[in-house]
Amino acid sequence: MFLRTFGWSFAITALGLIAAGLLWGAQGFGIVLILSILEISLSFDNAVVNATVLKRMNPYWQKIFLTVGVLIAVFGMRLVFPLLVVGLTAKLNPATVVDLALHSDKTHDGLTYGQYLAAANPAIAAFGGVFLLMIFLDFVFDEKEHNWLGWLERPLEKVGKLDALSSVVALVALVLASRFFAAEHAETVLLAGVLGLITYLVVGGLSSIFESGLEEEAEREEEAEKSGKSIVQVAGKAAFFLFLYLEVLDASFSFDGVVGAFAISNDIFQITLGLGIGAMYIRSLTVFLVRKGTLDDYVYLEHGAHYAIGALAVILLVGIKYHIPEIVTGLIGVAFIGLALASSMLRNRREGAADEKELVGSEQ
Repeated sequence: MFLRTFGWSFAITALGLIAAGLLWGAQGFGIVLILSILEISLSFDNAVVNATVLKRMNPYWQKIFLTVGVLIAVFGMRLVFPLLVVGLTAKLNPATVVDLALHSDKTHDGLTYGQYLAAANPAIAAFGGVFLLMIFLDFVFDEKEHNWLGWLERPLEKVGKLDALSSVVALVALVLASRFFAAEHAETVLLAGVLGLITYLVVGGLSSIFESGLEEEAEREEEAEKSGKSIVQVAGKAAFFLFLYLEVLDASFSFDGVVGAFAISNDIFQITLGLGIGAMYIRSLTVFLVRKGTLDDYVYLEHGAHYAIGALAVILLVGIKYHIPEIVTGLIGVAFIGLALASSMLRNRREGAADEKELVGSEQ
């Protein structure tokens, strides 16, 4: 299963690093390798959260996530999206943006492509920060089968019964961020943050609506099959919007990596290749977690990933004004995942010992 799931990632890594060495020499090889590691370290928690969504999709849509989704993640989010952001925020025509991207040392009005992208950081951070904050808030306010930090999660579950509480908290956080971290870009930050909130509500809401209809559709599966419809078509709408949700989630996680990558290289193709290789591993890891049933075996992993998302949301909003090193972001995510995994293993050991003791007692 491991080789079958990660095979494409290994193959693309080898081809990508060979291409980097041939095109840019030893220095380019090293840059692409560093960018790949950066993307994996920043997005490890993304794989765990993705897995909680992906396990609700059938094998067909899991393959779509690994194929079409990868193309969107690599070429869409790591190549096309930064071009669009620079064009929209700097009000440049597409030809100028592409020219700046292809010639990293070239300037327009005194700024390079990387500097234009850095200037767009307030809008990017506000959109991604609010979107990720909504994911975190909806998780901690929702009732869960297992609680990791019970002293914190149980009170939050009680207050979470209030309607639209997540949206209210996210909007308050956005207003505070625009007030204290974006004095010069308050209007831009507010607009981008509201768009992030709207995107989350629309995509997540549509997905929930179609998911709620799956039970009724399941009852009609037999009739649908007789009429020539496949099960994939029956569940297609829900899976499609879950797929869109995953792509927006991946985009939110990739924002800091794309912007931070310009501290390592100004070559857009090196950045796309390096981050793309990293994105492949995150996708493969997501599918591996689903097929291996890891989230069911280690019940606190999902908690750790969502706390890492909450931390990343705060980092993005604070990062509107203050630069926070990418290594700090990555280490925070890894720390939450590691602690959640350790807690899950301890829980499994305690339950195993309790079951064994109960079995011995029943035999006596």
